Amino acid sequence: MPTSSVLWLAFAIAVIFGAIGQKTHFCTMGAVSDIVNMEDWSRMRMWLLAIGIAILGAAGLHATGLIDLGKSIYRTPNFIWLSYLVGGACFGVGMVLASGCGSKTLIRIGGGNLKSVVVFIVLGLVAYMTMRGVFGVFRVNVLDKFAVNLSGGQDLPALLTRAGLGEQLAFWLAVLGIGGGLTAFALLKKDFWTLDNLLGGLGTGLLIVAAWYVSGHLGYLAEHPDTLEEAFLTTNSGRMEALSFVAPQAYTLELLLLWSDASRTISFGIATLLGVIAGSLAWSLLTRSFRWEGFVSIEDTANHLIGAALMGFGGVTAMGCTIGQGISGFSTLALGSIVTFLAIVGAAAAMLKFQYWRLMREA
Repeated sequence: MPTSSVLWLAFAIAVIFGAIGQKTHFCTMGAVSDIVNMEDWSRMRMWLLAIGIAILGAAGLHATGLIDLGKSIYRTPNFIWLSYLVGGACFGVGMVLASGCGSKTLIRIGGGNLKSVVVFIVLGLVAYMTMRGVFGVFRVNVLDKFAVNLSGGQDLPALLTRAGLGEQLAFWLAVLGIGGGLTAFALLKKDFWTLDNLLGGLGTGLLIVAAWYVSGHLGYLAEHPDTLEEAFLTTNSGRMEALSFVAPQAYTLELLLLWSDASRTISFGIATLLGVIAGSLAWSLLTRSFRWEGFVSIEDTANHLIGAALMGFGGVTAMGCTIGQGISGFSTLALGSIVTFLAIVGAAAAMLKFQYWRLMREA
């Protein structure tokens, strides 16, 4: 398939994701906040449903040979446990301070939020510094050194296979146990069955599956005509990718800064980033919910700047965000994605409780 077709399909998937996010208020920070502040699990069930559907769908593609989940960035044998924990924790705190995660930042930009434009720039800058700059040296030389090599892969089916289970049994036990379990947990509560909740959960999960198919199947070349090696068209990582929204913000800034460099082109991640903003903007204009919004105080500005920096550092260090690791990575059943997911949720919950404690003390 031509490279342009892969990019347009990626853009289309992200447009739908952005529109769904704007309509349903799909927000991972909001999901944690609702539980901590109101004991309301609706948006968390939406997130968990998306993970469950993504696991089942990705497993189906993998089992039928349409994609190979082992060729994603998440199933590498190098289990960098400290990076997952520190990066996830930084991202969790950062998304609370910045009023939303990487994907929510893009959705809010489409809705007219100027604060999120600032978050986007700072997040992208710090993410780039963590990939290739000063923070990258610290990440590689300090955090990534704490690693365990799991030669058979860090995904749960591989771990179960090494524990003595048959390969097929281990695969379907993990897929149905976790993917089916999360889906059932979300759907078994009758109050959850609203249009927005189902659209947010099912729609997001299916879009992750669609992204895997486009990147891992339509964009896959068994032998690139130039290198004679296998390749995934348009991905920055050189592996197949799904939706993720930290590194793409850095690559977008890089493309804008080096636009005259012909070697810099729109990638899968950049196409999805632009698609999310476009989809959110379209829905906002269609429903007349577009509103300009700016900072209300110095403290508000400082919180968003610090939060953006923490998300940029944490998202790259943990190899993904609430969507990148929390859904896309989780759908591969990689242990690192699960650890990152728990670190993000735990740190976000702790930060929300701290904010509440400080508010009560001041009152």
